[in-house]
Amino acid sequence: MKKLWVKVDPWNKKLVTTALESGADAVWVPPGKVDEVKALGLIQVIAPDGDLVPGRDVPEVTITGTEQETEVVRLARDKPVVVRTPDWTIIPLENLVAQCDNLFVEVSDLEAARTFLGVLEKGVDGLVVNTDNPGVIKAVARLVKEASPPVELTAARITGLRPLGMGDRVCVDTCANMGLGEGMLVGNSSSGLFLVHAESLENPYVAPRPFRVNAGPVHAYIRVTGGKTKYLGELAAGDEVLVVNHQGRTRPAVVGRVKVESRPLMLVTAEARGKEITTILQNAETIRLTRPDGEAVSIVSLKPGDEVLAALEEAGRHFGHKIQETILER
Repeated sequence: MKKLWVKVDPWNKKLVTTALESGADAVWVPPGKVDEVKALGLIQVIAPDGDLVPGRDVPEVTITGTEQETEVVRLARDKPVVVRTPDWTIIPLENLVAQCDNLFVEVSDLEAARTFLGVLEKGVDGLVVNTDNPGVIKAVARLVKEASPPVELTAARITGLRPLGMGDRVCVDTCANMGLGEGMLVGNSSSGLFLVHAESLENPYVAPRPFRVNAGPVHAYIRVTGGKTKYLGELAAGDEVLVVNHQGRTRPAVVGRVKVESRPLMLVTAEARGKEITTILQNAETIRLTRPDGEAVSIVSLKPGDEVLAALEEAGRHFGHKIQETILER
């Protein structure tokens, strides 16, 4: 998840308000202004008397050669580092993006922000916007929010559908609406997650709830931001999950509520690239997976041979993090 910091030095109340309204993760202000920021909204403050202290908690390094690159890699192991180059040559930044995380760069316009977010297709981890133009802050904020990396989706062929007994299933209600072809990645194993469609369609039984994904039982994995997974039963208000559309584009969404209720379940089995993947969902006509063209398909109308979208990965997971280890999940 890319971060957005806004530098407001000299102090400008309007720019701080713009940063708050744009969803910035932190503001960088002169000393003595922390209380004024906190009076406007709850946000992390970077200042000599703030939550993060420049230099100590946020080193700033100007890259003039390989010696500074080595220093950035060392510092970035455990703290964010703001890097600069005298002429903004991209090559040193490419070297750093390839070697470490926690990289921030300072920008004053939208084009520079777009360039740095796209370095080596991975991009820097955060931007420090330094401008007196509220419009630039808003534009860069929109760009950062759209910078969630895509996921590769593949067609999985349904091989079996089997009704099960009762179980505790989880509805994930977010603070954002989802459209057609959008949902969340859920599955019994992190190596194969199905794109479960949002409840954004009209149906004869309940009104659309485009903010909701009826995701699956408490034990199932769900893809969240930062390339991680969580158990559905772990989710709580304020967490971030990953919303994915049928083309693999992603965006973060904040969880507003999690509903756990006892419901009848169904086991869904599919084959993708020679691998069997499974998930368990509520056995109801309003629960839908997603076809390769983005169409939502109810699980009660699925048949063996039908294709739905899934995300595959080879590595296992340990506490939600991807690891290179042999893990067998059945």
